[in-house]
Amino acid sequence: MASMDPDILCVQETKAQDDQVKEALSFVDGYHLYANSAVKKGYAGTAVLTKKEPMSVQLDMGIEVHDQEGRVIAADYGDYYLVTVYTPNSGSELKRLSYRRDWDAAFLKYLKKLEMKKPVIACGDFNVAHKPIDLARPEPNYNKTAGYTQVEIDGMDNLQSADFVDTWRDQHPEEVKYSWWSYRAQARKKNVGWRIDYFLVSSSLADRIKSTDILNQIEGSDHCPVVLELK
Repeated sequence: MASMDPDILCVQETKAQDDQVKEALSFVDGYHLYANSAVKKGYAGTAVLTKKEPMSVQLDMGIEVHDQEGRVIAADYGDYYLVTVYTPNSGSELKRLSYRRDWDAAFLKYLKKLEMKKPVIACGDFNVAHKPIDLARPEPNYNKTAGYTQVEIDGMDNLQSADFVDTWRDQHPEEVKYSWWSYRAQARKKNVGWRIDYFLVSSSLADRIKSTDILNQIEGSDHCPVVLELK
């Protein structure tokens, strides 16, 4: 936090209730904190730390079946909404894939409803590698592993077809870089990874993209930070 000094930091999979998030982040000065926790303790959850106080903050999408796990926070910064999301994983043996399809459709509809008022920046763990370049081993994982099924790829296709720009890929069309590595089989050491963390922005904000980055040198999680800087 001190070295990066972000204006806004979004966190996914807090695995904590709101009071626990506040306690865990009590050492951070100079930020407003907003947390959204799952009904089930120790599961999912999101948080936003922001230097500038938003005009308003909305938790969840307003859809009961999707609002039990603390997966969405939307902050209104006047000229845009910032949405952080922890997209549901399709699970072992893809048991939650049909729910994931429904979630993706609902989340896109939610973003487009916000966008009717002002542009949207959506960031977080989208739990999908969009193209073969976005994971180390595409062929053995395709339609077999959560995060790289056609259903999930279609969900990301639909977001981008709806004029949301994948900021990293837009600026780095051929670069291979990952944001998540399994804890198994020394995946990070071998760089057997996946790019599943994104900043998507309304196309009307595309000309404000100054830089994007994936900070894969930062450890401490199975994910690494992804960064968006606006002009």
